[in-house]
Amino acid sequence: VDLLESGGGSAQAGGSLRLSCVASGFTLMINCMGWFRQVPGKGREGVALIYTSDDSTYYYDSVKGRFTISHVNANDTLWLDMTALTPEDTGMYYCVADICVGKIDLSAPQDYGYWGQGTQVIVSS
Repeated sequence: VDLLESGGGSAQAGGSLRLSCVASGFTLMINCMGWFRQVPGKGREGVALIYTSDDSTYYYDSVKGRFTISHVNANDTLWLDMTALTPEDTGMYYCVADICVGKIDLSAPQDYGYWGQGTQVIVSS
């Protein structure tokens, strides 16, 4: 499975950005997709994830109410709508995918076997 992100860029604090990720290849191998982010000097942290089978979603606490993850099965496209951005949202955002079972752990990047190349998000104050 290949994942290709787009939509990163720069925004002012309080602004919005939309990220997208298109999955290609043997996408029957996956049932969950999501976003992780990383800033220099820190590990990767989970932002949001969605089960593609039933659209159940999971969010990192700091983005709840501000970010929305969504997915369209027809074209294997994932979005992340980010609003009320803060400088703390700055980072490289990675699209991830895998076969997920049970409770989602957004603190475990090792649970996700497919990763995109990342798209940079910069939020200035």
